[in-house]
Amino acid sequence: MKTRKLVFVLFGLISASVLGAFITIGIQSHYLNKKNGPFSSEPFDQGNFHTVGLANVAENIDFTKAAEQSINGVVHIKSIANPNPSGRQQREYFDPFEFFFGGDRNQYYQQQPRVGFGSGVIISTDGYIVTNNHVIDGADEIEVTTNSDKTYKAKLVGRDELTDVALLKINEKDMPVIPFGDSDALKVGEWVLAIGNPFNLSSTVTAGIVSAKGRGNISPGVYSNPNNRQGHAVQRKIESYIQTDAAVNPGNSGGALVNILGELVGINTAIYSETGNYVGYSFAIPISIVKKVVIDIKQYGAVQRAMLGVSVIELPVLKETNADVFNKLTVTEGVYIDNFATNSSAKMSGIEIGDVITAINDAKVKTFADLQGQLSRFSPGDKVNVQVQRGKFRKNFKVELKNDQGTTKITKYQSPENILGASFKELNRDTKMRLGINFGVEVVDLTNGKLKSAGIKNSFIILTANDTRISTANELIKIVETIMKQEPDNRGLFIRGFYPDIKKVEYIAIDLNN
Repeated sequence: MKTRKLVFVLFGLISASVLGAFITIGIQSHYLNKKNGPFSSEPFDQGNFHTVGLANVAENIDFTKAAEQSINGVVHIKSIANPNPSGRQQREYFDPFEFFFGGDRNQYYQQQPRVGFGSGVIISTDGYIVTNNHVIDGADEIEVTTNSDKTYKAKLVGRDELTDVALLKINEKDMPVIPFGDSDALKVGEWVLAIGNPFNLSSTVTAGIVSAKGRGNISPGVYSNPNNRQGHAVQRKIESYIQTDAAVNPGNSGGALVNILGELVGINTAIYSETGNYVGYSFAIPISIVKKVVIDIKQYGAVQRAMLGVSVIELPVLKETNADVFNKLTVTEGVYIDNFATNSSAKMSGIEIGDVITAINDAKVKTFADLQGQLSRFSPGDKVNVQVQRGKFRKNFKVELKNDQGTTKITKYQSPENILGASFKELNRDTKMRLGINFGVEVVDLTNGKLKSAGIKNSFIILTANDTRISTANELIKIVETIMKQEPDNRGLFIRGFYPDIKKVEYIAIDLNN
């Protein structure tokens, strides 16, 4: 009897528990299904947006296809710089990528060839390869190794320091290529792959997303000044990078950034790091810029750089340096025009000092990097629509872009030797002792050029150029190369030297403009 009662009690408790559970579930379901109820699962009105199912995301992303399509189009590059004949010691191993982010070259100098490693991308079936200028800078020999382990001697077709782009050529046919994509169509958050040869390893693929576009001012030194005059090369890099979180390390420089379709959208060129290794940020030159540069190099031997001819200040800088002017502006985004270059095409079109450039061909301009990035797509002679804010009014101007000489003519590359119109002979020890000097170079093989126009003849001994002692021909060439990057009004060469049979020091000023 007691057992039967105990069974009934237990059955009642279990039934009550089950019934309570059903009631609880029913109440929760009732309230959860009431959209506007006090316990609504959607307390915020987010319209008709719905989360994307994980299965759908996985179905739409396939890294393997993009990797398979692209990996054979990326090559390994070895650059070799022979010991300097002047006797300056070189370091045994040289990684240009490391020095792109800083580093002390002097601590590595040895009497050995400099050897650097990087990556490159095949862009045509007949063997044209694009890479970074800093990968091959100073190289006497360049070797290219494909993903199939074939090695070639590469020829440097041309390079552009300002965009950090170089074009190489190997003698081969039917090469696998990575097709050009559209970097302008890239969106922040879009998946991309970085393909290269980090740490001298071959064919490495990493994935990430586009973190930002139009990044500038990431390089060290004078290149990163956002307020230099736009319109003339003044030792500044053109920076309008794609920022990603794809892992990029030393050796990846010059490698490919591709979208999930396997299209080339950028050339990996930099990382933001204090250690020299990847810490989460990497940068690529947009293919929209690279494509223009390599086409110019192939066709003309030099980049046909288009200029507005304006000196600009970014608005945050203007706010800090001249708050009174900034507070009178009616826009908060753009670049402020504070001066014009000689023969400025912007000035000729009616643009004025105090205008704020807000767009080029309807593409927004918020920073100096944006302005550079847009103009780097065009050539001298191209016409663009420049949108400016002048006080309360928005104005549009049709501007014909010019080159750094203020014309629309094609600019051909001229070596420093061609500009000067001479070759230079280094002085041996006996000659120096006879002349009573311990530095200098001799002018030989004089032809038509700047030296002849200035009255200089063969056998003239150049002691200094722009107050710098000259001991080798290469030292003089480097000085001239640097001068040619300045504004036209500043392209002056000041030489001090003498003729051996006269031994009277002469001072000669030379205008290096065309």
